[in-house]
Amino acid sequence: MYSYLKIIILLVFCFNLSIGHAQSNNEEKIKTLENLKETIEKEERNFLKSEVEIINQRLEKQEITYNEAEQLKKEAAEKRALNIENRLAIIDNKISLLQRNEEGYKDLSDGELSYVGFSLGGEESFAGFRIKGQNKPRKYDRRTTSDVVLAIGINNAITEGEGLSDSPFKTFGSGFVELGWAWTTRVLENSNAWRFRYGLSLQWNKLDAKDNTYFVQNGDITTFEEFPGDLNKSKFRVTNLVVPLHFEFGPSKKIERKTYFRYSTADQFKIGIGGYAGVRLSSMQKLKYKEDGNRVKEKIKRNYNASNFAYGLSAYIGFDDFSIYAKYDLSTIFKDQAIDQNNVSLGLRFDID
Repeated sequence: MYSYLKIIILLVFCFNLSIGHAQSNNEEKIKTLENLKETIEKEERNFLKSEVEIINQRLEKQEITYNEAEQLKKEAAEKRALNIENRLAIIDNKISLLQRNEEGYKDLSDGELSYVGFSLGGEESFAGFRIKGQNKPRKYDRRTTSDVVLAIGINNAITEGEGLSDSPFKTFGSGFVELGWAWTTRVLENSNAWRFRYGLSLQWNKLDAKDNTYFVQNGDITTFEEFPGDLNKSKFRVTNLVVPLHFEFGPSKKIERKTYFRYSTADQFKIGIGGYAGVRLSSMQKLKYKEDGNRVKEKIKRNYNASNFAYGLSAYIGFDDFSIYAKYDLSTIFKDQAIDQNNVSLGLRFDID
């Protein structure tokens, strides 16, 4: 009987302790919310200040008249005042919920607030509360944009003194892949007809050998020899890290809004001419053959006297995000060899926003 009494007392104590902790926790959350109200007011005022600065810039450039500028400022002030009113109302409602409930309250119905840990969206934060960055006014003019670049296609090597048809590599068995990040910067102040495109890319160039041949490294000399057995596959791959630079030109559409403008190349033709330069990261030969009735697969990683630096010319022509892409290595595949070989590629390029 005494043991049961101790258990009951312990349960009551824990229950009271949890209630007290929840109440204390709610008090802390309420205090944080009260502080957040000041942050919201300050944030909206800063946003209004940025918008007014943009309007003044447009006025100085004579893009709008004085009366139009005053009207835009009035509309911006009204919008920010309503934002403050609405956002403070959300905070007040959340405080009321906490005051009426002893334990942590979770409300995800509006997609804007949630507890435990309260959330107000995306980018900036204050005392565990995230404030949506979409309230921030857009930059008036963005001269630089960025996107992902993906290119894929066929690959081969041009041997000194020979044509592409005499290449010891299979054109449709060899291939290349390029993956990188590129920035585009508008050259002219009031036109997007000319752009610089630059970035950082990984290039994988693969060569598929013909006629049961493979590469053999003997010191500083790399030769192309016949394999002593029956080769099922003989591939050589070089991985480069390069910095591409292209001069791009083509039409654009200008999109104008009250507080910002943008140039868009969506659904437009474009031409890019330039080149790339970088370093070799790795080189590898992959062999598949049969030995004593067993299938053997070898991946041999060594330098094979491959050139440490990669540089060349490249160009593309396309529409929207899609282009036909060609590149040619001015650097040789192997350094200090009796006969030079240069990599050449043709494929498709995708600029993914």
